[in-house]
Amino acid sequence: MRRLSTAAWGRVLRSTAAGEGRPGARFAGLFGTGGADGSVGLLAVLFPHTGAEPLVLETVLPPGRLSYPSLSPWLPAAFWYERALHDLFGVVPEGHPRLDPLLLPLQEPGRTPLPGTARAPGPLVPDEAALPRAVIGPGVFTIPHGPVRSGVVESVEYLVETPGEDIPRVQIRVFHKHRGVSKRFEGRTVEDGVAAAERVEGIASVAHALAFCHAVERCAGLTVPWAARLVRVLYAELERVANHLDVMVKLTDAAGLAVATARFALHKERVLRLTGRLCGSRFGRGAVVPGGVSGLPCLSPAALDGALAALRDAVRADWRTALHTPSFLDRLRGTGPLPPAVARAHGALGPLGRASGAGPDVRYERPYDAYPSLGLGAPPDFAEGDVMARTLVRGAELTRSFELLHQTSGELRALDGDAALRIPVPDAPSGFAVGSAEAPQGETLYLLRLREGRISRCVPRSASFHNLVLFHEVFAGDVLTDFPFIEASFGLSIAGVAL
Repeated sequence: MRRLSTAAWGRVLRSTAAGEGRPGARFAGLFGTGGADGSVGLLAVLFPHTGAEPLVLETVLPPGRLSYPSLSPWLPAAFWYERALHDLFGVVPEGHPRLDPLLLPLQEPGRTPLPGTARAPGPLVPDEAALPRAVIGPGVFTIPHGPVRSGVVESVEYLVETPGEDIPRVQIRVFHKHRGVSKRFEGRTVEDGVAAAERVEGIASVAHALAFCHAVERCAGLTVPWAARLVRVLYAELERVANHLDVMVKLTDAAGLAVATARFALHKERVLRLTGRLCGSRFGRGAVVPGGVSGLPCLSPAALDGALAALRDAVRADWRTALHTPSFLDRLRGTGPLPPAVARAHGALGPLGRASGAGPDVRYERPYDAYPSLGLGAPPDFAEGDVMARTLVRGAELTRSFELLHQTSGELRALDGDAALRIPVPDAPSGFAVGSAEAPQGETLYLLRLREGRISRCVPRSASFHNLVLFHEVFAGDVLTDFPFIEASFGLSIAGVAL
């Protein structure tokens, strides 16, 4: 980690980060740390190139001078990060194009937490304050969609500005899910910390546990045993399969394909039940621990491989049928395109980015656990950027996940019965590290600072937070009935946004 003056910090960022059509390091996030004296530390995380260690640039804003030149005008990916910093630390990025609250209700502008003194948020009351309108013209009105909607969906409010059918602009309010997650880590042991990480974003519990544990293990200098690395890949890929199937459930439901919706929901349920049989939790919670895993899967490798083969064949057949249904394909093709140039400029993550020719995959870029020894094959390569491309990316990843699961079960079968599963964490590790993992939604990051075995600061960053801002960019000629397809194809979690 490099600590710089605020002026030098901005100059180094501008010369290092990709932006303004210039190649460079990928911007992965901007985060804050509050000091007891009222100062605020700014940490920018960049990844210079494939396989490289993250570059962390830090500067400290002194008390009473919590401002700096905004990065957003030349670094689009910083747009929401700077709004979040303004909400949670009172930092003012001078020249930011739009600083209305992101994680806090609009009606509470005077209740911005003071640096280093934030507490868990209290009960919320309805926020009926109006956002500034981005589209002005005859007949233009705003449709509030959410936060309470039909079905089992998370609390998010989309304000659709429309003249009647077209969607020229969508504004997003996510504060309903804000829980003060980072503050809840502080003072915990690393064993308690992994339990908290698993609950940051429920549908990506394993990925968050992995990213957190990778940070702990880097701080402590631990090397995880081979058997544990295999088991970690097993649960990570089962989680990926369940999430990609969930996206297909939502897409087929939006298209009114009742049988397809039921079939994909059945397959997802079978994956969750299989995960529960393996470790006792449908979400894989409790399986990944600092230094390894809590135990081997409760099913034998042969039984596991048989269950996976049956599931793979059923999913493959239904996926093929869905992608040969003309009425379904008609709703996916050309809908919600994310231009490759926008995806690259923003550093779009996961299937969303990979469908637009961008999107790093941590399993390829910085392989971890057993992935370096398993056959990952070539990553999906698409550039169309529409809902169809995002669906094809997930289909390719499903195929790869089943192949990895088959390889993993074979490797588990070859293990000795007394193979080590966990390396103890030293009593009082201290240090700073960045941990990462590839969640179904994309790259998950954890910035972790340990002090004598306790968590001093922990900042999770999900792919959902990084990607959701791009929802503004994909309505090019789409209409209201396209909205559920576009939202589902992003495959994001609002809990992972409003941390």
